Amino acid sequence: MKIAILGGTGPQGKGLALRFAVAGVDVVIGSRDEERACSIAAELNQQLSAMDTIKNLGVISGADNDAAVHSAEQMVLLAVPYSAHNATLTALKGALSNKILIDIVVPLKDGDPKAVDMPAEGSATEAAQALLGENIPVVGALHNVSAATLNKLEQSINCDILVCGNSLEAKNQVISLIERLQVSAYNVGPAVNARCVEAITPMLIRLNISKKVPFSHAGIKIWAPDH
Repeated sequence: MKIAILGGTGPQGKGLALRFAVAGVDVVIGSRDEERACSIAAELNQQLSAMDTIKNLGVISGADNDAAVHSAEQMVLLAVPYSAHNATLTALKGALSNKILIDIVVPLKDGDPKAVDMPAEGSATEAAQALLGENIPVVGALHNVSAATLNKLEQSINCDILVCGNSLEAKNQVISLIERLQVSAYNVGPAVNARCVEAITPMLIRLNISKKVPFSHAGIKIWAPDH
């Protein structure tokens, strides 16, 4: 399997590239700057080469955004800053035909990551779906995972993943992909529910930077009743 991560040169994109490669998935990092994408990919592969106890590692490569999308077999993750969200999708709409877009972007308020600034559509996930049209399924996922956690490969991911979107088939495929990271992923409903899921991120950021809270890089867990 080969996936693409657009915005893969950022902290969250790099962490996800590493995690999926450890899970045996080939990853193409996409960027507007192909040279930077290739440089980051080389750094990540060097980091993976030190993990000689793990078999069947995936390979990380770099490319410009358009080439990255075309090289992905089926799924493309969008991990760009929200300020580049719509422009990136507009430029790549044609290339995304017959792909599933996994939108992990959260529309944080400019200058205040402790709050969201939702677009008119209601969420980044819904904005992506409206922009791309219904023929390209958009699945919102991985919004609430700390980039710091993703990059600490010696530690397991400490949260569950909430997955939403209008296509059940696409959600099921995304859940299967995410479960390769040894985490639990849950279908939490249609794309409109991304308004709630994306809004959890600034709450976690608020907790994680608070001096009154004795932890950082927290995530969300779904707990079953003990009775």
